[in-house]
Amino acid sequence: MKRSLSRASTVLATALSLATAFPSYEPPQRQPTQQVAIIGAGAAGSSAAYYLQEYAKQHELLGLSVNITLFEKTDRIGGRTLTINAYDDPSQPIELGASIFIEKNHILHQALQKFNLSKRIPDEDSDPKLGIWDGDEFVFTVNERDSFWWTALKVIYKYGIMAPRRTQKLMETTISNFLRLYEQPYFPFRSLTQRAYELGLVDVTGITGEQLLKANNIDDRYAHDIIQASTRVNYASNLVRIHGLDTMISMAPEGAMAVKGGNWQIFHKMAEASGAAIALNTSVVSIRFSSEMNHYSGNKKYLVRTKSTISKSDEGEEDYPVAFDNVIIANPYQFSKISAEEGVIQHAIDEIPYVQLHVTIFSSPYQYSPAFFGLTDSKDVPGGVLTTLAKSDGPTSGVNGAGKAGFFSVTTLRTTTNPMTQKREFIYKIFSPEKITPEFLGRLFGVEVPESFTANPDEADSVSPITWYHPHVFSSYPQALPRVTFQDPIIGPGLYYTSGMDSFISTMETNALMGKNVAALLIDEVLKASKNGCGGSKDLHKDTLLDHLTSDQGVSEKEMKDL
Repeated sequence: MKRSLSRASTVLATALSLATAFPSYEPPQRQPTQQVAIIGAGAAGSSAAYYLQEYAKQHELLGLSVNITLFEKTDRIGGRTLTINAYDDPSQPIELGASIFIEKNHILHQALQKFNLSKRIPDEDSDPKLGIWDGDEFVFTVNERDSFWWTALKVIYKYGIMAPRRTQKLMETTISNFLRLYEQPYFPFRSLTQRAYELGLVDVTGITGEQLLKANNIDDRYAHDIIQASTRVNYASNLVRIHGLDTMISMAPEGAMAVKGGNWQIFHKMAEASGAAIALNTSVVSIRFSSEMNHYSGNKKYLVRTKSTISKSDEGEEDYPVAFDNVIIANPYQFSKISAEEGVIQHAIDEIPYVQLHVTIFSSPYQYSPAFFGLTDSKDVPGGVLTTLAKSDGPTSGVNGAGKAGFFSVTTLRTTTNPMTQKREFIYKIFSPEKITPEFLGRLFGVEVPESFTANPDEADSVSPITWYHPHVFSSYPQALPRVTFQDPIIGPGLYYTSGMDSFISTMETNALMGKNVAALLIDEVLKASKNGCGGSKDLHKDTLLDHLTSDQGVSEKEMKDL
């Protein structure tokens, strides 16, 4: 009790002395609540909403508050993170979109812990045998249940010791430089281009993966077989068609994890924790200036016009009844079909080519046919098959560079029980540049597959080759061609854009990082405007008082607020 009284006396005495030093000090009037619209509830939009609220709470003593409206054209939160249920059975979830993240993905990993989500290790139930196939032969195979030393010996025997060692060192250096982007003075960033130069990352974004590996004396065979198989399965790109940064990101899956039940839950929890008003099935069709003005910045506010995506009517567009101080466009603008009034977007938004990736997930009682891979024994066929180019292929051979193999990967996700037949089956996942056909699946399994894929067999005792089938097409990520300039996140007064990050690095984590970045920039702009506008000197006096109490006297912000 005495200690509490003594501490209170210290607080009051310090406050009294500072009040004397600043005789004009008065408690600040509460600022008008900032109205923020976020368009898109994927990784970037959900992260932006979450961190906006977090940063606003940190400045609550300055009277800062935000009111967030999150617009999402689909019926779900998560964007390219998408979970489906095998056989439409909720007890068998499968990641259709972004499947994994790693511990060094700080935002996702911290969210996993903060929201008490359950972690799972991907591929625990999958076939441990992994092979790299070039359309003619398996150039390398490994059993993931083998010891580290046995696997290392296999790699060294074929590629030597220096190639994997140099690759690991190059990857670690590159990732280390990138992770500095999370820290002051590099975070937050108004210019991604400037930060890329400051961190030396343009040295790897400005050249192809092939050029980067050659410059670091990494063996061509190792690059062609191991690293290119990784860039193909991660970014559907060969080494001559992807920049060096994404090449290194492809080689950093150590400690892979996922959220039990679906990675989308991270972003759902973020959106929920932000307290945002969430408008699902609502597409923003236009942005224009309002006649209202922002109280502090003096900039015009924005009006957004929306339309229901589930309405069958061609009409139904209406103005959202709130004028927004700030708008965050958190999806690729070129796909959004948003029209902007002249002068709204003051810095042009890059249009970048995205990869169209076909993801096909299905179940079958059959396993791969050895003949498809040029083998004679089914025991020799790996359950997971990544692909690279054949010796006769060029870097652009086949559809979108898929080469002789014709696809980027096919994986046996797990063995399961069909809930309808109670029979043992396998769940498969294929990444390909074009739609999978019954003819292709027939060759893959060595059986005839009907044109409808899952047609009932003619005879009651026969076996249907495909028992459940789910195809999906993603505009999954940009074609990450070499570049040294990137889209800035501020595209107008109070107008922000997140998808410029995609051509730098395209992952769940980096999209969430850009969401966090624009949230920090927005809050900084609001605070700057409020200090330069009405009551600015009063807020600065309060800052001085608060800083002195918290740093010199060890008084917490909560104690100051209570006082």
